[in-house]
Amino acid sequence: MVLRPLARDDEDEFLRLVAANTELHHPWVSLPATPEAFRDYVARYEKPDEESLLICLRETGEIVGLANISSIVRGRFQNGSLSYAAFTSGRGYMTEGVGLVLRYAFEKLRLHRIDAQIQPGNRASLRLVERLGFRKEGYSPELLYIDGAWRDHERWAVTAGMLGVEAKPHPTLPAH
Repeated sequence: MVLRPLARDDEDEFLRLVAANTELHHPWVSLPATPEAFRDYVARYEKPDEESLLICLRETGEIVGLANISSIVRGRFQNGSLSYAAFTSGRGYMTEGVGLVLRYAFEKLRLHRIDAQIQPGNRASLRLVERLGFRKEGYSPELLYIDGAWRDHERWAVTAGMLGVEAKPHPTLPAH
């Protein structure tokens, strides 16, 4: 697996994958399904506190998933929120790909903590974060607005130390 930033040039392939995987994503995540929505989506992740990474097969470059690190907060928190979507399932691509995203977040972005909010019925996603070493931190009713309704979510998180990653502190981390 290899990661690369989502780019405007990915529009055709991305929209094709979203259309082909509507049942896989519903009701867990809403991805852009039109050219205009895709362009807005890419623009959002061009901001410094947002990252969108495509998870691709190393051999072919085929996109098999997407992971976003959103709402990056620096200073004493050094935290980002993880979301992801698969474009194929049952092959272990997301376990390896999201694992790479975590290393990227801890080593390159120099974050300390990544959180993920997951709807309780999304068993595949819950199993994924458990495999990757996240710990369950709580439950929040009506946390996020997805697919036309406020959805309950379990809150999960992992720190660099939990995965044994020792990255240099980000320059915005205070000395004391």
